[in-house]
Formats: sequence, structure tokens, C-alpha cells
Amino acid sequence: MSRHTRHRLLMTADPIGGVWSYALTLAQALQPFGIDIVLATMGAPLQASQREAVQRLDNVTLFESTYQLEWMHEPWEEVEAAGAWLLELDKQMKPRVVHVNGYVHAALPWQCPSLVVGHSCVLSWYAAVKHTAAPAVWKRYRQAITRGLRHAALVTAPTTAMLAALRDHYGTFAAAHAIPNGCRTQGLSPGAKEPFIFTAGRVWDEAKNIAALDQIASHLPWPVYIAGETRHPNGTAVCLHYAIGLGQLPFQEVAMWLRRAAIFALPARYEPFGLSALEAGLAGCALVLGDIPSLREVWHDAALFVPPEQPEALEAALLGLIADTSRRWHMAHEAHTRAQQFTPERMAQGYMTLYRQLIGIPN
Repeated sequence: MSRHTRHRLLMTADPIGGVWSYALTLAQALQPFGIDIVLATMGAPLQASQREAVQRLDNVTLFESTYQLEWMHEPWEEVEAAGAWLLELDKQMKPRVVHVNGYVHAALPWQCPSLVVGHSCVLSWYAAVKHTAAPAVWKRYRQAITRGLRHAALVTAPTTAMLAALRDHYGTFAAAHAIPNGCRTQGLSPGAKEPFIFTAGRVWDEAKNIAALDQIASHLPWPVYIAGETRHPNGTAVCLHYAIGLGQLPFQEVAMWLRRAAIFALPARYEPFGLSALEAGLAGCALVLGDIPSLREVWHDAALFVPPEQPEALEAALLGLIADTSRRWHMAHEAHTRAQQFTPERMAQGYMTLYRQLIGIPN
């Protein structure tokens, strides 16, 4: 794939979680390489702001659907229908590569090679969050994901930790090297820091473990602000008791809080990459993160790590940073320096290497 020849890519995505930001960031970063993307969305209707964001990308053609995703409740009839829809797009648009941001549809009879990107999965979520194997109800899911992984020409993930988790739960497949996610710095430059702690994420998601931060908030001399959805998709809601809830905020407002926050805390149990921590690092926050392999891999010594199941360790780490201004500024500098390595351009280069490999074009 040269910069002088345009190539078409079919990419699946959903507008529900972090895959959406990942897909648009990658699409924009692939523009200089002459990549045109047919973006096929599933899982939920796009919001007006999401549709507008796609329209700003000259190299993306959007095809929308609301077919259920493979991890949703009893999705298989719609997953099959989505497969037929995707094969029609394959026939109509004639891509050179199919980039699947899921698993099941990699097993379809594509007319070109397929690349699977593993952003997360139910079985590794259960292992990390519940410390147990997924219940028997997920047997069909396991079988379908295994089939998709083994049919894919190549499989990658944003961390080697996530690739290892996929191998642990689904066996062998044609693995490529991990490609870290990238993040644009626009709106995320460090600002004048203020004495408060901030986090962002789905408050209801046990994987984020934001409840641990809420639990200790009353023991801290600084206020704790939490941005994120408190209502679970099943309708139940999580209440914050000691931290200050901000609700679900648009990215521009989250960025404003990050620029002001002295400390960002995310004691996650499960985070295959951690985009919110990357955004916080770019905004110059000192980071206190869950001590899990993926976050260790991304941040090395540029964050403080705490065992997710030990709120007292989280409290001690935060109190230590609050009390020691010099150390707090040092950790913020380390996080900012490390975060700047994770650029969209680096991510795009990594994917271009795999696309060329799949098509048979030398790098």
C-alpha cells in the first residue's frame, strides 16, 4: 500500500464504548496512507454528534445498522443477520482487507483477508472482575469467538496482555504484534492544576472499580469528582455516596476537568488498554491506576499502581500524592512524557504494517 494508491478497507465498529473513539482516531490517522474506510456500525443507533464526527472524515463511508453485538443478551439471530449484511457490503464495496473490531464475523466467507482486533471479551472480563470462569450460559459465545479468532488471517490487540488473555481463553490463532491505541492531544494539554481528584468511566461497570474510589472519598482532604454513566444498560442505577458525581459528560467537558485535575485515579480490575488514563496523562495528571498487567504494560513507571481489591492501598497512594507536591509534579511529568508516545500516527503505522502483510505488499 503506497501513499499514491488508494485502498479500501471494511471496518466494523459500534458506537457504544471505546471502540468508537478508536475507530475514528484510526480512520483519521490512515488518511495520509490513502486508505478509504467503509465503516459498518452495529449495536445501537448513532447519536447525532457521532454521525457528524464521521461526516468530517473525507475517507470514511458510513453504513449504519442496529444489529445486536455478540456479547449482548441472546444476540445470535441478529449476529447472523449482521453477517449477511456485512457480506453484501463486502460484495458491493470490494475492500482489500476486512478489519473486525469484534470476533464472530471474522469467520464469514470474506473475499479478502480479515484482521481481528481484540479490544475486550466476556471471558477475560469474568476472570479479572469476578475471579471465576464465565457461567455456562456463555458457552455458545466462547465457541463463536474461538471460531472467529481461528478464521482470522491475523489477530492483534492494543496490549500484549490482551493478546495473552485471548490465547488463555480461546486457544491458538494467528497472532500479530500488539498495536497500542493512539490519542490526539487536541484539548488535552496540561492546565493550571487544582487540588482535586478526578476519574471518568462507566460508574456501573465493576471492571472500572470506581466504587472503590467513592468508598474512600470521605477519607481524603481533596474532593473526588466522577464523570460517567451511573445507570446500567439493564436499568439499574449505581449511587455515589462520598464522591461528587458529574454524570455523563461530552469529551470537551471531560478534557476541561482533566486539564484542571491534579490527580487522575482509576483502580481498574479490567482495562485492556485504558484510553481515559491516556487522556489524563496527556492532560498532565498524576496517575493512580489498578495494578493489572495491561496498565503496567502501557505505563511502566509513569503511574502509581494499587491492587484493585485493596481500597486502603488506593487511599494511601492518594494521600501520599496529596501530601507530597514534589512527587505529585514528578509523577504528572512522567505520565505526560509517557502519554506523548501513544500517537495516532504510531497506531496507523502499526496497522499499515499488518494491512500490507495481509495484501502481500512489502513494507
